[in-house]
Amino acid sequence: MFAALFGSVEQGIIYAIMALGVYLTFRVLDFPDLTVDGSFVTGAATAATMIALGYNPILATLLAIVAGFIAGCMTGLLHTKGKINPLLSGILMMIALYSINLRIMGLSAENAIVRPNIPLMNSETIFSQFDAFWSTLVIDDVMTNFVKNTLGFQSAPSTWGIALVVLIITLIIKFIADWFLKTEVGLAIRATGDNKRMIRSFSANTDSLIVLGLGLSNALVAFSGALIAQYSKFADVNMGIGMIVIGLASVIIGEAIFGTKTIFRTTIAVVAGAIIYRIIYAVALRIEWLDTSDMKLITAIIVILALVIPQLIEKRREKKRKEKRRAERLSQQNVAQGGNNLA
Repeated sequence: MFAALFGSVEQGIIYAIMALGVYLTFRVLDFPDLTVDGSFVTGAATAATMIALGYNPILATLLAIVAGFIAGCMTGLLHTKGKINPLLSGILMMIALYSINLRIMGLSAENAIVRPNIPLMNSETIFSQFDAFWSTLVIDDVMTNFVKNTLGFQSAPSTWGIALVVLIITLIIKFIADWFLKTEVGLAIRATGDNKRMIRSFSANTDSLIVLGLGLSNALVAFSGALIAQYSKFADVNMGIGMIVIGLASVIIGEAIFGTKTIFRTTIAVVAGAIIYRIIYAVALRIEWLDTSDMKLITAIIVILALVIPQLIEKRREKKRKEKRRAERLSQQNVAQGGNNLA
């Protein structure tokens, strides 16, 4: 059980990068971007294709980020220059990326134009490179003995290094996002999401800001897809289905639990929300009458609960606040009446 939950935490940390991208569009830019389902696969397909062709995994991952950035910019151009509804522009780009992703993966085979998946079982990835270094250390043995002998768990992860490296990568991206959103350009993007007409009155080019914001968002999504492909040892054209829902669930769960008072706190909430989502998902799949085919149902239920429960909690808090204010007014009236009687 512990090993399974630990694996979910590892995946949650990687998906947190995608959730940060979703946060940039849905919360900061106020843009309902459905490109995510396609750009996630674009990142995975680009990285997997490059790795299958023998390129360095780090270079493959960087090119995946560039591919995601281009996909996001295209969505932005469809909306700003093509004057297409933001929701529809994301859908159109998502549909286009399905065929593009097939073409990208087709480049890894000599006699195929398109390819639906790429296995990476025997290929070198970022994680296998790091694991080669990590295995020379004794940290895995120490941690495994601690988990089994001290904590009493029967199973332990085969390695702790992957969790460490993805955590470092995700935290670096989180702090870069915090810094960027406080720069002049970042503040302009936030202002565009809050009030486009106002920021335009200050001679800001909102079209460029929207394109940039969507590009950066989908670059993060593609980066997450590239890491997931290397973590899972395969890339598949359908691996991005429902990814936008997972991203939204992570954002909503994190905000509901940790709040959104500051940018630093909000991005921490998004990262934690992605991890919590994967843990909830892993626990739900261990219920006997649920099957892996129920994945989409479980995701929908988690999102519904994440949306409804905070509202119920807030209503209850508001009710208690009203009752407290009513009790204070009654107390003040009683004190005033008592003073008048004495007079």
